[in-house]
Amino acid sequence: MHGNILIIDDEIKLLKLLGMILSQEDFNVKEASTARSAMTMLEQYEFDVVLCDVRLPDAFGVELAGSIKTKYPHLEIILMTAFGNITDAVQAMKNGAYDYLVKGDDNEKIIPLVYKALEKVKDNRSKISQKTVISKGFGQIIGTSPLILQSKKLAEKVALTDAAVLLTGETGTGKEVFANAIHEGSERKKNNFVAINCSAFSKEILESELFGHKQGAFTGAVKDKKGLIEEANGGTLFLDEIGEMPVELQAKLLRVLETGEFIKMGETKVSKSNFRLIAATNRDLEEEIKQGHFREDLYFRLNVFEIHLPPLRERKEDLKMLAKNFLDIFSQKLHLSGLQISPDYYKTLEKNDWKGNIRELRNAVERSLILMENNMLDAESLPHYSDKAVPENDSLSIRSLEKIHIQKVLQYTKGNKAEAARLLEIGIATLYRKLEEYGLR
Repeated sequence: MHGNILIIDDEIKLLKLLGMILSQEDFNVKEASTARSAMTMLEQYEFDVVLCDVRLPDAFGVELAGSIKTKYPHLEIILMTAFGNITDAVQAMKNGAYDYLVKGDDNEKIIPLVYKALEKVKDNRSKISQKTVISKGFGQIIGTSPLILQSKKLAEKVALTDAAVLLTGETGTGKEVFANAIHEGSERKKNNFVAINCSAFSKEILESELFGHKQGAFTGAVKDKKGLIEEANGGTLFLDEIGEMPVELQAKLLRVLETGEFIKMGETKVSKSNFRLIAATNRDLEEEIKQGHFREDLYFRLNVFEIHLPPLRERKEDLKMLAKNFLDIFSQKLHLSGLQISPDYYKTLEKNDWKGNIRELRNAVERSLILMENNMLDAESLPHYSDKAVPENDSLSIRSLEKIHIQKVLQYTKGNKAEAARLLEIGIATLYRKLEEYGLR
């Protein structure tokens, strides 16, 4: 399919004729005879170009074009009328219409015009996607639910200060996105934002990463290394999963927060750093204090301003908006066009509890683009979340489905096994074992 087209016209004969012409050009075409039914279709399906009559029974097409363009900025709209009117044409362009056609003109003009509009759509999607990827600050935070708006409001207020912030919430709720937004909204935004996950390293490596070391401080320290505390001077240090930090390092971190001074591993000289600290955890730190796993004095130093991030299951009204954002990102990355999205795709997403939150949703959207058939995203593209049972025959056995899935993922990654293992959420050694088992090497 070249693209998804919506035709809006109350003249049924013309509606069917245009539908037939465009379908023969291998466009995916849907038809609507009123503005109301058209807006419903725009909610349910993804379109690229809209062909719209100016005179509709329930709307003025020139004004409707403005409403559609505001809500769906990537779309291009071609208006059609039985009577040429310069005033309408000018207003149509002001409202964001791509072009204006007079009915009765040679229908052959429509096809080239639609193709030109599609090129503009690709450009629109590219710009929107790039804006999404490079957006900084609070523009990164997607959602209109009351819970996320409340968290965002608190973050916007604390960003203007230099106070330490503690972000709490389940894994995958977007704590690093919030931390980065707070940094970008602060006076420190011209300086570094450095982040580290405290659960990803052993005590010795984490200490080296944070404080830095001198050459020869330990086996393997072949040269001097700056720590993240030093890198964050003048900027922001984000410590993710701080509840995982070893107690011994907690004492050293507390000293830095109290004095602004630290000593590199293998060094005797005191160094200084002026940074803002943002910490995050998915643990109950007060319970960790009772268990002796977290220092109470450090907790009070961190918890100057707490912001709780809600799990995705409590803000499902944001799910479609988040999914569309990820679809834009991955469609741009994969150079996909003419993508069709069935309403049951979003309905299937809504059935899941999303225990992994936004991170899990992001992975699910990426996988669905790998699994889709004929550029159509539907419930079948999300088998993990589907209620459908798998028939117990050989062609659809779990083993057979796994083999097909691995093949699709490898095709998607262009043979990059490390990336394939990441998407499959298995170790690279496990992937190689399965490739050998299924004869895919």
